[in-house]
Amino acid sequence: MGKIVAVANQKGGVGKTTTSVNLAASLVVMGYRVLLVDLDAQGNATMGCGVDKHHLASSAYEILTGKAFIGDAIVNVDPDGLDLLPGNSDLTAVQVELVDRIGRERVLAEALASCRDEYHFIIIDCPPALNILTLNALVAADSVLIPMQCEYYALEGLSDLVDTLQNVQEMVNPDLHIEGLLRTMHDARSRLGADVSAQLLEHFGRDVLDTIVPRNIRLAEAPSHGQSIVKYDKGSKGAIAYLALAEEIVRRNQ
Repeated sequence: MGKIVAVANQKGGVGKTTTSVNLAASLVVMGYRVLLVDLDAQGNATMGCGVDKHHLASSAYEILTGKAFIGDAIVNVDPDGLDLLPGNSDLTAVQVELVDRIGRERVLAEALASCRDEYHFIIIDCPPALNILTLNALVAADSVLIPMQCEYYALEGLSDLVDTLQNVQEMVNPDLHIEGLLRTMHDARSRLGADVSAQLLEHFGRDVLDTIVPRNIRLAEAPSHGQSIVKYDKGSKGAIAYLALAEEIVRRNQ
């Protein structure tokens, strides 16, 4: 049975989609079969995998609203073992369409149950908001990976996310836990980055991952080519960091 990891942070611009795409691709390099789920209406993870979000036969929207089966929407993006459940702007309608549905927070979990055994890992790219889409991801997930930009503003709202995780644990998913806090966009020359890292380590201890993702121009370029960083430039600092993250995640789950 595949492990489900939700990549979540209600603050935008912290490297959430970059982490989702490149963690998934790095796990594939290690020989694992992975499903990447794009729950963000921006569809950036979808585009980052080289799939046109504007021309989808079915997407995460159809799965969440019961208009299609998950197997009909999954797209293979790497024959070595990476599949994608794509997403696009249609996801903005999910909140309204599920409002009266009983068990609306479990829709994604039920959909993934039918294909979970086919994968070693399922990575969910959550939207930058604590909404019904993120709630579905947290209910479906075994753990949550939280990307954190190494700046003070990125610390704002972290307590809200932790409170949400605790509420989900208490009400619907008692097995949910923090996979780790991932420091992203780190500038080794910046005293600020070191200070924020120190604060995270002080307050979250072992939950802070050893891997640190640096600022890297190649990471920023890769999505425009519809590729992960390990496909675009495997020798770059960004690729090395995400391969290290994949190894750390695997070690934590052995």
